[in-house]
Parts: sequence; C-alpha cells; structure tokens
Amino acid sequence: MANPCATASDHIVEDAYKALGISPNADGSMNRENRIPTVNATPQVDDPTQPPIALSKDIHLNPLTKTFIRLFRPVNPPPNTKLPLIIYLHGGDFVLFSVSTIVFHNFCNDVAAQIPAIVASVDYRHAPENRLPAAYEDAMDAILWAKYQALGGHTTTVDPWIHEYADFSRVFLLGSAAGGNIAYHAALNALDFDLEPIKIQGLILNQPYFGGVQRTESELRLIDDDFVPLYANDVLWTLALPENASRDHEFANPLTGGSYLGRASRLPRCMVKGNSGDPLVDREKQLVKLLESNGVSVISLFVDGGYHSVELSNTTAAQELYDAVKDFISSTVATTIQACDAFESTNICPL
Repeated sequence: MANPCATASDHIVEDAYKALGISPNADGSMNRENRIPTVNATPQVDDPTQPPIALSKDIHLNPLTKTFIRLFRPVNPPPNTKLPLIIYLHGGDFVLFSVSTIVFHNFCNDVAAQIPAIVASVDYRHAPENRLPAAYEDAMDAILWAKYQALGGHTTTVDPWIHEYADFSRVFLLGSAAGGNIAYHAALNALDFDLEPIKIQGLILNQPYFGGVQRTESELRLIDDDFVPLYANDVLWTLALPENASRDHEFANPLTGGSYLGRASRLPRCMVKGNSGDPLVDREKQLVKLLESNGVSVISLFVDGGYHSVELSNTTAAQELYDAVKDFISSTVATTIQACDAFESTNICPL
C-alpha cells in the first residue's frame, strides 16, 4: 500500500515556491513571475498576408469579481452554419496563468479553427487570493453568461459573434489540468440551474487536476516529476483549497463524495484524457471509474508516455488532442440526434 505521508525528500515549502515562480506577501496574496509570455487578443486581421487562424476579443464577465472572457472564433467560419460553443477553463494549478498566457491563447486559437467552434476562455480568479470555490463560481458565471446570450441579453449585452455563429444547443465544457477540475465542478453545480435554452452536451476533461491524501502509484512513481513534482503539488493544494482543508476535500478528491454525493449520475457525456507520464494519471483513472459507476457515458483516452500538459509543447500530442475533441463533439451531437429521433413521436428529447 502506498504511504499516505510520502513526500519528495528534503523539499520544503520555499522550494515549491521557487519551482513555481511565486512568493507570498504579508497580506496572503502572491507575487507571480511571468515565466510564460502573455499576448493581447486579436479582434481583426491586421495583416492580410499573415492572417491569424482565429480572431479573439476580451469581454467583461462579472464586474464585481473583475473576471472576463476571451472569445475566439475562426477567421472564416463555415457559411450558414452555427458552431458549437466551447467554454474553456485553462490550466495553472488554480494559482497561475490566465487566458492571455500565450500557450493557452494559442490552444484556443487552434480549437476554434480546427473543430471549428466558438471558444469562450474564462479568466477565472486565482488562489490563494480567492480560494476554491471561487474559480468554480467564475465558471458558473460563464455558463450563465451563455444562457443570457442565448436569451437575447437580459443582464448582459449580446455579443455579435455569439449571436451570429454560436449553436446554444451544442455547449461543451473543456478544461485542461486545473481547468479540468473546474469544468467538472462547474458541471455539477450547473445541475441546480435552469439553463434553458442552452444545453451542455458534454464535458471534455484533459488531464484534469485532482488529488487526495492517500498517494497513488503514479504519484509515487513520478514523485520528482519535472512538471508536477509531489512537493509542489502538495503546496498548490494548500493554496487552492479552503483554509485547513485536506486533499480529501471534495474539491480535490471526488471519491469522497461530499456535497456532490449522488449527483454525478446526472452529468452529460464525458471525455477524459490522460498520459501515463503524468503523476496525476491514476487520479484521472479513478474519476473515470467513478463516472462509469454512476452510469455516465465516458470516452477515456489514456496514452502511453507523455507528461502533464504535453499538448502545450508537443505539436503531435496537440493535434491528437484536437482530433479527439473534434471526434467527441461530433459523436456526442450524433448520439443526441439519434436519441431525439427515437422520441420524436412524443416531442420529448431525453438529453
């Protein structure tokens, strides 16, 4: 049995801060090194000889929390065609990065162009300044923003890109790493809301970030991993979770149930992607078993090799992920159509 107290040897909190490029302030906030460049949105084609693959712009989400969405669309959307709306939650261990971090900006460009889709990338609040569930609340704000867009405004202004191109019957939540955790919890929280007329058809969880007190085999096997070393991982959870919560809190460990107990069965179809070279891979496999045991339709893609967030630095892995996302969205929509056709005589769609 794995030792639940195992940690990487000879590492202290300060080592984790150094590895992550953060340092605490006296008021509990964090200084963050900008180790990965950021980029502005690209709302128009400035150079026709080198056009971007997607356009983007920033729009306000919640003025009280100072959150916003970076909205992406293909440069040349298919004519007379509505596109899936993907609400995207970026990675960064709940503590780092933003929608303007270049690797996530480029990821959304690729998703918007290749699926093709409208992508709403959520700039959620960071921990520890705003501990969980703050990021879940921001994701929920984005889901409700989509609802109000579909209704024609109400408390928000209808965005012309959304109005012209988005298919509100095909909404997907896509999250990478910590964003996968956020997407999962946002989907559970969304069960309490009337989201009509939008329909969340599926969850796409790319190497989702989960934890627990009991160490897994993959965590111990990759204890000093270059991307998610155990000593840094433990500190990140301490920063992200509510004060004094352990890694078995429901926000970190879905196996504990908590307030979500019995709700997973109501989730839509899911895709879970993982890599054997990621210390979190066993957590992701546990999530798949949990979803399947609750009757959720799950597409699980576990790849030999790789590492955490491999798609951000390996073009082959990135293309494989884009292809898998496209297939999942297409097959999910086809499944929905078939189910609704079967119920056509009753005018009821079960999904």
